[in-house]
Amino acid sequence: LSARAQQVQACGINPSKIIVDPGIGFGKALMDNLQLIKAIPRFKQLGHEVYIGASRKRFIGKITGEEEPSRRIHGSIGAALAAAEYGARWLRVHDVKATTQALDVYLGVKEAL
Repeated sequence: LSARAQQVQACGINPSKIIVDPGIGFGKALMDNLQLIKAIPRFKQLGHEVYIGASRKRFIGKITGEEEPSRRIHGSIGAALAAAEYGARWLRVHDVKATTQALDVYLGVKEAL
């Protein structure tokens, strides 16, 4: 990701416009996806915001036992909250209202401390 970000910058893209995506899913094993979420702070050290697209992914189904992607809303929200906790600024989600509400409460509690 660092090399790709440098290539894009070399083409004249402002570094503040670059967002890195470690690629949750895409043929990765369960533990690979979990480790990518936990590694968000390391990705942020590249100097760019981090994007996580974990919503309804297969790894959520493996953890929850839910085979039907459309019924993985609760697990998807859990993944979004974990990604936010580790520093992801950008999230791709299917269930926008539910995820936004969960993040609002999460951030409200976090900021109150």
